[in-house]
Parts: sequence; C-alpha cells; structure tokens
Amino acid sequence: MSSKMPDEYVSVSDVKESCQIFRDAFVHLKKEIGNVIVGNSSVIDLVLVAIFADGHVLLEGPPGLGKTLLVETLSDTLKLSHSRIQCTADLMPADVVGTTIVDEHELTQKREFRFERGPVFCQLLLADEINRATPKCQSALLESMQERSVSIDGVTHALPSPFFVLATQNPIEQEGTYPLPEAQLDRFMFKINVTHANQSEMNEILNRTTTDTIQYAKSVIDEEIVLQAQSFLKHISISGHVQDYVARLVLATHAGSEFAPKWVKDEIQVGVSPRASQAIVSSAKVVAVINGRFAVSIDDIKKVAVAALQHRMTRTFEAQTAFISEQSIVERLIDELERYKDDWDE
Repeated sequence: MSSKMPDEYVSVSDVKESCQIFRDAFVHLKKEIGNVIVGNSSVIDLVLVAIFADGHVLLEGPPGLGKTLLVETLSDTLKLSHSRIQCTADLMPADVVGTTIVDEHELTQKREFRFERGPVFCQLLLADEINRATPKCQSALLESMQERSVSIDGVTHALPSPFFVLATQNPIEQEGTYPLPEAQLDRFMFKINVTHANQSEMNEILNRTTTDTIQYAKSVIDEEIVLQAQSFLKHISISGHVQDYVARLVLATHAGSEFAPKWVKDEIQVGVSPRASQAIVSSAKVVAVINGRFAVSIDDIKKVAVAALQHRMTRTFEAQTAFISEQSIVERLIDELERYKDDWDE
C-alpha cells in the first residue's frame, strides 16, 4: 500500500495507484493461502474482504472441512500476532480475557496485584469451535469484539490494532453445542458456510496431505499495510441509489416495514439490525476495489449480502420446521428487490 494517508489522495492517479496496489496485495495474499487450502475460493475471498473491512468472521461447517486450517494459514500470511482458544464446556471467561493475580516481588517481597493478560490480547484471535463454550464464556468476547478492549476490575485495557476474531463453529444440531446469543452473532460481520470439497478438490487434498510434500504459506503483508488499506477503503464512494438499495434490503427483513414482502412475516420472526447495513456497505467497498472499480455497485452488495445478513435474523418456528435456511431467505429478498428496482427510480 502507498505510504500516503487517505486525506492526501488529491488526484485520480493517486486513487488508481492505491487501488492497484491493494488489488495486487489481495491477489498475492489469496495465492499464498491457496498454496495450503484447497477449494473454497469464495470462502477465502469473503474472509479476506471482512479483514480489510475491519470485521470479525464466523465460519460454520461440520468438523474436518479445514476451517481451523484456513484461520491458521491466514495468520501465517499476515504478519500479525495471533492466539488460539480451543472452546470447551469447562472454559472460563478468565481463560479468554485474563485475570488479576497477586504477585510477590522477588527482592522486596512486597505483594501487589497484577493483571495477567489472556489470549484475547493479540491481533488475530482464533476461537475454535466457539459454540462448544458455555454462554457465560461466549459473552466474555462481546466487549472485545465491539469495543476492542477488555474491562477487568474497573480498569479498561485496550486491545492491539488491528484486532480480528475469526471463530469456527459446528452446526448447532451437533451434540455438545450451545447456540451463540443474538448479541454476539451481531458482532460478526460475516457468517460464512464452509461446504464439502468436490471430487477434484478431494483428490488434490489427498495429494497434499498423504505424501511427503508439505505446502507452506509465506508472510505477505504486515499490520501497517492492513491498517492503511482499511483507512483507504473507507474513502471508496457509494452512490445514493446503491445505499438506498442496502437500506431497503435491511428493512425488508422486518415484517412491519413497507419494503417487506408479505411472506416475510411467515419466515422471519426478528429482522436484522442496522449494524447489518454497516457491514454490507463496508465490505462492498472492498469488493468494488478488488473488481477494479472506485465506487460500490449493487452487484457488490449482492456478493456480500448473504454472509452479512443470514446470521442476524431469527426465523419463525414454521420456517425452521420447513427447513427454510437463512441463506435462501436472503436470496429470495434480493430477487424480490431486483424485481421492483426500476420502480424506485421513478
């Protein structure tokens, strides 16, 4: 990334140059991750988009699909401090954020209280199988994810910058899982579904993991580049009609809204929060630059809408028993909005 700060971009050539530098870094980063991770190209794209949009990511899928490997590989390609929390039923909040201990000075023998930092004090935190931790432990991450700080005994401790939480979870139907509270789900910018590999990808996985050939990912960018990219991407423009599209899409998840189709009340019990619209716009700006444009389009919105919305809504009991997924609901809403898009401009 350019060493210039965002307020120094005074010409079109400056913007174009910075966009090109960012695209090159993104492609290089994805290539290095691809040296280790087979398939799931769209998943990798969305994870990287969320990072440059300064958001947290929740990866969901059955065990053995490479969710943890993806996060670990990402920590290798980014020169960021990282920690891992293996969430279990006996994990305590102090095991995540840290605790105050009594420490005795070696020379003076004087005792004093000292805060022992937990694994959350890093730049890239992997919360593995987060829904196997108890709700009390899950809530310990709430302040860290939103405020980027930890409060212990009335003292607030700032977390490093940048700070990302990349969490994995198993489907809630599996034994020994606790559903994440809505307040915490809302803190994740994206929820990304990780799917099974196809035949060719499965063969490639076997070639890489059952032979003596070991693939490694090299470090590509550091925290300075990440912070510069985050700052620069906030200055990407979004036109009024595209922003209005986002507002209508978010409001369409609320049954009482004028933009909600009639069927919404039968499938969505609680609509998404305003934080969803912020997540969509911030991530769509990253997608726009990756695709070689300097302004957000509706197509950019569609590419991130499912990942930004699906975990923020609560389905009705009827929708759950009919196995109607959140993803299908969001896709249906997008289709409905597309059908009436021409009427908005009149």
